[in-house]
Amino acid sequence: MGATVNPTRLSIFPLTGAVLYPGLQLPLHFFEPRYRALVSDSLARDRRIAMIQPQAPVEGAPLFTVGCVGKIADVEALDDGRYNIILEGISRFRIIRELEVTTPFRQVEAELLVDDMNEALSAVERASFEQESRKFADAQGYAVDWDSVGRLDDMSLINGVSQIAPFDAAAKQALLEADSLSARCELLVQLMQFFSKRDNDDGGRVTLQ
Repeated sequence: MGATVNPTRLSIFPLTGAVLYPGLQLPLHFFEPRYRALVSDSLARDRRIAMIQPQAPVEGAPLFTVGCVGKIADVEALDDGRYNIILEGISRFRIIRELEVTTPFRQVEAELLVDDMNEALSAVERASFEQESRKFADAQGYAVDWDSVGRLDDMSLINGVSQIAPFDAAAKQALLEADSLSARCELLVQLMQFFSKRDNDDGGRVTLQ
């Protein structure tokens, strides 16, 4: 996993099935009072919100170890107190411990992970990924602008697909925790092959769980 920097305190938004990657954006809608408080607090301080998946979709569930901290890039404050925001990924992080707090939202002490944002795939890795992606998209009935895909750099392509892929929470977490772009690419190919096989066996489509 990437190198780390000094520990930092992060306010978290635990959400099953949602992952964020450095350099990418995630639109979010906040309506619960505790998370409206989270957004207000973030706007008053450093605009940071840390996204992480809980290990189960229940209140107070233990958290996975790795998430991604984002910065509020755009915000719409609605009249009834709700927020629509665009969160831009800054850095993955690894939880050291959860903190005891009086805020309605959870906070953790975490290490920020320094990923190599200039890492690139080999020509063989890129070609293999695009080939498998076409098979997967065709099998799922997705319409894809492959010309635009071909113009993406490796980091944007692999992380972008990892963020929006219709895999279950455990698979999305494994992708986020991959310690290099090459490892994430390899895992994505394996997941597309696995879920395509399951789809053929079950007669159903891949959905988030």
